[in-house]
Amino acid sequence: MTDTPPPRRGRVRRLLAGLVLALAVLAAGAYGAFHWAVAQYGAPGPLAEERAVVIPRGAATATIAERLEQAGVIANARAFLIATWATAEAGPLRAGEFAFAERASLRAVIETLRSGRTVQRRLTVPEGLTVAQILALLDETEGLTGTVATPPPEGSLLPETWAWSWGDTRESLIRRMREGMDSALAEAWAQRADNLPFDTPREALILASIVERETGVAAERGRVAGVFVNRLRRGMPLQSDPTVIYAVTGGLGVLDRPISRADLDTDHPHNTYRNRGLPPTPIASPGRASILAAVRPEATDAFYFVADGRGGHVFSRTLEEHNRAVARWRAIERERRSAN
Repeated sequence: MTDTPPPRRGRVRRLLAGLVLALAVLAAGAYGAFHWAVAQYGAPGPLAEERAVVIPRGAATATIAERLEQAGVIANARAFLIATWATAEAGPLRAGEFAFAERASLRAVIETLRSGRTVQRRLTVPEGLTVAQILALLDETEGLTGTVATPPPEGSLLPETWAWSWGDTRESLIRRMREGMDSALAEAWAQRADNLPFDTPREALILASIVERETGVAAERGRVAGVFVNRLRRGMPLQSDPTVIYAVTGGLGVLDRPISRADLDTDHPHNTYRNRGLPPTPIASPGRASILAAVRPEATDAFYFVADGRGGHVFSRTLEEHNRAVARWRAIERERRSAN
């Protein structure tokens, strides 16, 4: 009689054989998946043109893969996950806004995410804005985060084009603007002319802010500053309309109507029709050119100026000359109102 194995022992052998076969299949599948991912790693990607994608802070790798696939940057999220895992020693994926080139390979996409080279955005802050206007501009800028807890002092922010990255805080940008103004003011003050009728960089900043709001013509800045310096030396009121606008608008700096006689009579520290000397604070954020004009004013015998109807100003030495220039300007205004 032939010996046969007990039924229980046969079942165990069949189970072990099944496990070995399953492991072999899994190993083959893993091997195949790995080599498939390797083949995908250096191949051109599906992106038809350069595109920027925002990677949220704290996002899981699977979330990043899904976002990139939805944006058309990568063809397959699974290949991205395998490639990221296989190259994990190269470093973590970073958050931010990243620009991916046309047909970027999986390798290029992952290297970009690990590099931390985020998209550099630009925010232009025009000269002559008030703090309130600059804060409103920051509030409207998508991609900046947080709020500004305490508004900075008027005139303390340098108007320039500022680079920033998605996710930067508004506070950090304000801090850089303040540092920029401090540096620009110190640099200009070191070049100041002799015998100015003011003694501090802050007073220069106040005058620069008035010059900035009085003229948008670059060639006039030094001469406008010279007129105000002449008036300060004589003890004459500056009689600057932008200071009145700042007063009646509560610091906004924009008036949607002509200045009235009641505005000129407003009892306010910034009203330079009622008060002699410089106002107590700047009325806007002056640019570098206006700051330099304030500390190096043009020598002039003029004490007055008024708009000439062509974007510039007529400068006058005497009140009689000035009154004639004012009459011409009012005639131009009447003609324009009549034409409209």
